[in-house]
Amino acid sequence: MQNKPLISIDKELCTHCYACVRACPTKAITTGSKSSDIIINHDRCIGCGNCYVSCGPKAIKYAQSIEEVSKHLSDKNKCIAIVDPSIASEFPDISDYRNFVGMFRALGFDYVNEISFGADLIAAKYKETFTDFKGKYIITANCPPVYEYIEKFQPNITDSIAKLDSPMIATAKVMREIHGDQAIIVAISSCLAQKKEILRYNGLINEHIGFEELRTMFKSNNIYENSVEFSEFDQPIGSKGSLFPISRGILDAADIDHTPGKSKIITREGPDNFVKNILDFANYNEIKHHLNIFYCYGCNMGPCSSYTSSYLLNHSQVINYYNKRQELLDEETWNKNIKKYLKLDFTRNYTIDDQRIAPPSDKKIKEVLKLLGKDIYTDVGCKSCGYDNCFEFASDVAKDLVKPEMCISFTLKNRQEFINKLTATNIKLAETQKALEVSEAKLRKDHANVKESMSLTKAILEKIPSGVVIVDDKLKIIQSNTQFIELIGKEAKEINEIIPGLINADIKTLLPHQIYQLFSFVIQKNDNVENKDIEFEDKLLNISVFPIKKGKIIGAVFKNLYQPEIRKEEVIARINDVIEKNLGMVQKIGFLLGEGASETERMLNSIIHSYDSNKNEEEK
Repeated sequence: MQNKPLISIDKELCTHCYACVRACPTKAITTGSKSSDIIINHDRCIGCGNCYVSCGPKAIKYAQSIEEVSKHLSDKNKCIAIVDPSIASEFPDISDYRNFVGMFRALGFDYVNEISFGADLIAAKYKETFTDFKGKYIITANCPPVYEYIEKFQPNITDSIAKLDSPMIATAKVMREIHGDQAIIVAISSCLAQKKEILRYNGLINEHIGFEELRTMFKSNNIYENSVEFSEFDQPIGSKGSLFPISRGILDAADIDHTPGKSKIITREGPDNFVKNILDFANYNEIKHHLNIFYCYGCNMGPCSSYTSSYLLNHSQVINYYNKRQELLDEETWNKNIKKYLKLDFTRNYTIDDQRIAPPSDKKIKEVLKLLGKDIYTDVGCKSCGYDNCFEFASDVAKDLVKPEMCISFTLKNRQEFINKLTATNIKLAETQKALEVSEAKLRKDHANVKESMSLTKAILEKIPSGVVIVDDKLKIIQSNTQFIELIGKEAKEINEIIPGLINADIKTLLPHQIYQLFSFVIQKNDNVENKDIEFEDKLLNISVFPIKKGKIIGAVFKNLYQPEIRKEEVIARINDVIEKNLGMVQKIGFLLGEGASETERMLNSIIHSYDSNKNEEEK
C-alpha cells in the first residue's frame, strides 16, 4: 500500500463526464485549462471515495491489497483480521455472523477480532472528554476524511479535533498488546480513507482491504457460507461498539444521551453538507456544541462496500447484528477486558498540511463570470456544476481547478453557437461541393479533350516523314514520333520499348552536346534555330528548333540528309532558294549580262526538272 496512490484513473474507460470533479469536496480531482485529461492531486485528497462511487464508467480505481494480504496469509507469522461491524450490512444474505467468521478462518486468518471492541474503548474516552470539556468544543475524529479535511483546508481549527484514535487504530493497539509486534494485522472495513490512515501509524496495521476486496478473495478461494463451519470471534469481544457504523453509534456505545435539548453534541453525516458543516463550526462562535461528524451516511455506507443502495436496509442490518451479539455477550468478561485495555495510550496528534490555494483577484473572477455569461456576483445558480453558487465556481475556474464547460448553461450556449456555425459551415460545404462537382465535370470533359488531342497529335506526328520531338523547359521529352527515335539510334529504341514515345526522358542523355545546346538556346532566348546541319553518327542531320510556349515548351524537326528522298527534296529546296535569291541580282545586272541571266535560269530549271523526273520514276 505504501507505494500505491490511493486513487487512479483508467484513461481508456474515462468518458470525461466530470462526475468525479463535481463530486470531489476538495478539488483533488481537476480538469485545468491546458489538458483534456482528468488530473489527480494526491496531496489534496482526503480519501472520502466520493469520486469512486460517482464514476458511472468505473474509470476511478482505488489501491487494492489483495495480493499483499494473500502473501501474508501464506507466511508463517500469525495473521489477525480486525473486522468492522459494518460487515453486517455487507453480507445481508448471511443470517448468522458465525458463518463469515468461519469464512475468515478458511482464508487462513489465525485470529478474527471485532473493531467494535476498539469502538467501546474509544467511546469510553469520548465520554470522559464530553463530561469534562471545560468549555472547549471538539470535533470527533472517528472518520478519517474529517481530520484530513481540517488538516488540509481548515488548519486553524486543527486543535479542535479530538486527540483520540479511531476504533480501528484502538483495536490494532489491543492486538499488538496481545500478540506482539511480529503478528500481521489486516483491517477490513468499508472505508477507503482507512487505507491512508494506517500509513500514519508506522506499521501498526500491515494492510487494509475493503469489503469488495474481501468478496473477491472469498470467491477466488471458493469460500461460501455453506462451505465453512460456525466460528466465534476471538476475545476481546465488543458490546455496544457494534453500533458504531451508525453515525450516533459511538454516542450510544458511550451511553451518552444525544436527545435534542439535553445533549451538547450535534451529529452530522453525509457528503452533501460535509464541508459546510465544518466551515460553520469554524466560523460561528455562537455554536456551543460538539460536532460528531462523518463523511458517509454512517460507516455502513462506505465506498468500499458492495451494498450502498439502501441506507435503511444497511441501518437495519447493523441493529439486528448488534442485538444478536448482545444476546451472547458475557458482560463480566467484557468489563474485565475494558478495564484492562483502557490503560493503553489512545491519544494522537495531527499535522497541519495546508493545501489551500490563494483566492484569485476580483478582476480575474469577473472575467470568468463574464465568460460564463454572468454579469454580477450572484448566489443564484443551478448547482449542476457541483458548487453552491456561480461565484464559487468562477473562483475555482480562475484557480485553474475546473473547466468552464462544467457550467451547463455555458456549455449549452456554446453548443448552440457551435451548431449555428456548423450549420453555416455545412451550407458553405454544400455549395462548395456543388461547385466542385461542376468543376470536376468540366475537368473530366477537358481531360477527355486533351486525351483526344494528344491522340490526334501523336497520329499526326507519326505521319510526318521527319523526326519530331517536343520537350519542356527541363529538356525532358513530352512527346516524340517513331522517326525521331529511329534517327537517334539503338539506345533510344531500347528505352522506347519500356517507355513508349520516350516520355520524360532527358534529351541530354540521348543527344550530343552540340545538338541539345540548340534546345537550351531556344528555351533561354525564345528564338528559332533553323536548318542547322550537324553530323551525328553516320547521319547528316538537318535540325530546326522553335518555341511552342515561351520559356516552357519547344519543338524540333530532324531530317537525315543522307536519306535519298530527303536529299533530293533538300537539294530542290535549296536550288529554289538559290534561284529566288539570285533572281533579284539578275534583274539588277541584266543590263550587263543580257541573255546570260536567262541562260543561267534555264540551266538551274533544267537541274530541277531532272531531279523531279527521277523522283517520279522512283515513285512509279
